[in-house]
Amino acid sequence: YVAITPKNKQDEDKISNALQRLNIEDPSFEIVRNKETAQLLLGGLGMTHINFILDRMRTVFKVDVTVEEPKVVYRETIKKRVEAEGKHKKQSGGAGQFGHVWIRFEPSKELFEFNEEVFGGAVPKNYFPAVEKGLIEAFEHGPLAGFPVIFVKATLYDGSYHPVDSNEISFKLAAALAFRESVKAATPTILEPILKMYITVKDQYVGDVMGDMNKRRGRVLGMSQVEGGQVVEAEAPESEVQKYIIDLKAMTQGSGIFQREFVRYEEVPQHLIDGIIQKYKQEH
Repeated sequence: YVAITPKNKQDEDKISNALQRLNIEDPSFEIVRNKETAQLLLGGLGMTHINFILDRMRTVFKVDVTVEEPKVVYRETIKKRVEAEGKHKKQSGGAGQFGHVWIRFEPSKELFEFNEEVFGGAVPKNYFPAVEKGLIEAFEHGPLAGFPVIFVKATLYDGSYHPVDSNEISFKLAAALAFRESVKAATPTILEPILKMYITVKDQYVGDVMGDMNKRRGRVLGMSQVEGGQVVEAEAPESEVQKYIIDLKAMTQGSGIFQREFVRYEEVPQHLIDGIIQKYKQEH
């Protein structure tokens, strides 16, 4: 896949029209809009195929585009169990706003879990959904680089309310404040997408492909014999294999092919985290 943007802003509509018409002629390429990165992605059978489509767009539809790498969709999480307080208090004539929570945050195997252990009505039951909603919204933008937060269990266990000033918005805001407070001690980190790859190559290139995979922070899981060669099964971080089709063709004199699929998120090595944060901040 490559990400494409029009060189001329007025060509936004012409791009989708051109791609749709070309796709009728050649259904073997894909057009995907990544909702998270807002990039328009063009996927083909290799760079030669993609360049042919881009050339057709330029010559037939008079649309010129800039080609970029697709952005990697990272996630954030926490590594430590912490307890944090969030208090939202506002007084401005008439009814005020008041919400107060204590929440325990800890790592989880689920994407998001919300529990409550409130005793004696410290926080009334009707505000529990507001606390959960406040956390879900807060988790959309993580503390390190603004990536969504996953694999966290949040337990509301205490707090207080005001019979007149408390309302849903106050408890939503209090929950978000508690999460922001918790992050200081929860050891936040960045997670990266890991891909499973099936790489089909002739026997003489297997050693090169395996050695190259190790340089990409990849792991070779196994091999199987197929007609005319081997299938190397491996896992690698998406950020390390974005231009893999070009490198594989170079390693195998144009004969290698591969398939890939997302399998899970894993923690990014510590020494790479700062670079990811800096890159994200430059783009935003």
